[in-house]
Formats: sequence, C-alpha cells, structure tokens
Amino acid sequence: MVFLTTPIYALLVALVRLILWFRVSGMRSATGQSIGVGGDMALMLRVRQHGICQDWATFILILMMLGEGGGTPALYLNAAGILLVTGQVAHPFGLKIDNAAHPLRYVCNGTNILAALIMVICIAARVSRL
Repeated sequence: MVFLTTPIYALLVALVRLILWFRVSGMRSATGQSIGVGGDMALMLRVRQHGICQDWATFILILMMLGEGGGTPALYLNAAGILLVTGQVAHPFGLKIDNAAHPLRYVCNGTNILAALIMVICIAARVSRL
C-alpha cells in the first residue's frame, strides 16, 4: 500500500513540531533547565505547545493512515489534513498562560476534533461494510 495523501500532512505537521521543539530546546539552553520547567511559566508554555502538537498530530495522523489504508477517499483525508495543519499552526499562538479563552485555542481544539471525527466516521463506515 502506497500512502499518497497522509504523508503530505505528516510532513507539514513535522515542520511545525520541529519548530516547536527548537523553541523548547532553545529556552532550555537559555534557562539552564534540563528536565522539567523549574517553575518557569514561559518554559512551561513552550513545553505544552510542543506536547499538544505531539498528542493531537500523532492521534490524527494514525487515524488518517488507517483511513487511507482502508480506502478513504482523498477528499476526506484532505479535509482532515487541512484541519489538522490549521489547528497545529494556530495553537501555539492561542495557548496563553493568562487567557484560557483565546480564540485561536478554540480554533485549534475545534479543528483537531473535527479532523478526528471525520476520520473516525470514515473508518467506522469502512469497518461496518466488512
């Protein structure tokens, strides 16, 4: 099985994730904090931005691979992929220490949930036909 659609979005999300990792690593170097955050809220924010990308991206990309492997049409894979990338780009800007209701946080959560639901429905439809 050759995956044609999912790798495009995996590549884009990998770039976002690497940028977020470099931001964490750079701040760890600047603060001398090797493990944990040592009470540094700015470092905590960067760690969470990276972690949230890791959590959502991994989950949705696995669903996309399962869907593509099972024959999900490219339309649905592209919809989920675009939502995933949009959410991962928006989230670092929307995750704020002092504002849990930042609009971009809702964009990220909403796009990630929609991407996951699209893929869950596609996979469930495929499995129900077996």
